[in-house]
Amino acid sequence: MPYEGKPRTTAVVLAGGTGQRVGLAIPKQLLKIAGKAVIEHTLSIFQQADSVDDVIVLMAPGYVSDVEKIVAKAGLTKVTRIIEGGATRNETTERAIAALGEGLAEGEDRNVLFHDAVRPLLSQRVIKDCVDALDRYQAVDVAIPSADTIIVTRTHGEDGEFITDVPDRSRLRRGQTPQAFKLSTIRRAYEIAAGDPNFQATDDCSVVLKYLPDVPIHVVAGDEYNMKVTQPVDVFIADKLFQLASTAAPRQADEAGYRELLAGKTLVVFGGSYGIGSDIAELAETYGAKVYALGRSTTGTHVENPEHVDDALSKAYAESGRIDYVINTAGVLRIGKLAETDNATIQEALNVNYLAPVQIARASYKYLAETKGQLLLYTSSSYTRGRAEYSLYSSTKAAMVNLTQALADEWASDGIRVNCVNPERTATPMRTKAFGQEPSGSLLSSEAVARTSLDVLLSEMTGHVIDVRQQDPTREASEASGFEQALASVLDRQEDV
Repeated sequence: MPYEGKPRTTAVVLAGGTGQRVGLAIPKQLLKIAGKAVIEHTLSIFQQADSVDDVIVLMAPGYVSDVEKIVAKAGLTKVTRIIEGGATRNETTERAIAALGEGLAEGEDRNVLFHDAVRPLLSQRVIKDCVDALDRYQAVDVAIPSADTIIVTRTHGEDGEFITDVPDRSRLRRGQTPQAFKLSTIRRAYEIAAGDPNFQATDDCSVVLKYLPDVPIHVVAGDEYNMKVTQPVDVFIADKLFQLASTAAPRQADEAGYRELLAGKTLVVFGGSYGIGSDIAELAETYGAKVYALGRSTTGTHVENPEHVDDALSKAYAESGRIDYVINTAGVLRIGKLAETDNATIQEALNVNYLAPVQIARASYKYLAETKGQLLLYTSSSYTRGRAEYSLYSSTKAAMVNLTQALADEWASDGIRVNCVNPERTATPMRTKAFGQEPSGSLLSSEAVARTSLDVLLSEMTGHVIDVRQQDPTREASEASGFEQALASVLDRQEDV
């Protein structure tokens, strides 16, 4: 019986490369960036893509079991098969085509997206555009304009290279992945190519272009940051983009959702005397949570004192029987030139802004491991670039981002989530003390930061930096990738503290 219905969309992640160009003894797709293997970042993107039904991985020979472990640990349920790739890119694609053809009904076709495993910054927008384009076209490529002038050269013996042509840059594009096809189309192209004794190609669209010249190949706009991790410098750039990427926390549908998730849970809030910490405590209590709001001026809790931290946590655990969330909003902001700052002020900044969160994290571990809970830290928009006269504050807040990402990876196997909230300039007593009264409406409210903090606590996110801005980041999240937001946020942060 002929097949009728919407075709399935399968993402084929091509991971057959090695790490030779980045100087590694393992395939570069297994290299860790931002605490996870490159291939895990890539697979997670397709896991989250609504338009992708399933994923097949073609892995370098000898490393299939490594990917199987990653998939199982990360819960990547869309990955249905992990098979060995071939000796060349073309052979790997042929193996994928054969695997995709198994079990198809008569007349059934399928959408296929071939994507490089070492492009871990792919946006959901590009995936959607590719799948949508397959409703109209049989072959789709992804490309971006070339910002560089491209030259054509020829080598003349020992004299080196000489320019022979400079093509019109306005017509040149840099190809990316995914490359998308109807399965029947890419299969036919490779069947014809098999009869060519000189067949070789570095990508799949060129196979269609050469062997099915009557099939138009539509071009979808790519992204500048959809980079391929190939050279050593790419590892550094990708890692930095992941560090700067901001994420919008998912909100609950209604008030009942917050009550359902927070009722019976225990929160310990350090820095809970006033400002953001106080607002988090008050909000969580209205939803039925047991909250221990701790602060220097209210409970006499000094976060820089490890004994105070231990006592606060043990008391909360003894009384409630559990600790689900530990939040630290405590901090000090001292303005001044470093050369003119006395030792006591320097020590205070280090103790409160850096050593205290470290001590809180260490003391919280055993409690959060028991409940599979979350540690929530706070940074500042100045973490991306230190500001003059904010050297202590900026540097310790940058440390919070690194601490968050390191602990998220370190504690993942224990089920503990660790995240970091990055509010823009916020109306808090600490800020007023440092800067005095500022124009009404120029600052974010501490209540808004508290609300987002609850959303983060109730999410499954871990290892993320969550921006909170007066312009709601969830709008950008629905239209752009986290990396588009990251680049925009970096520019915005230049004016923030």
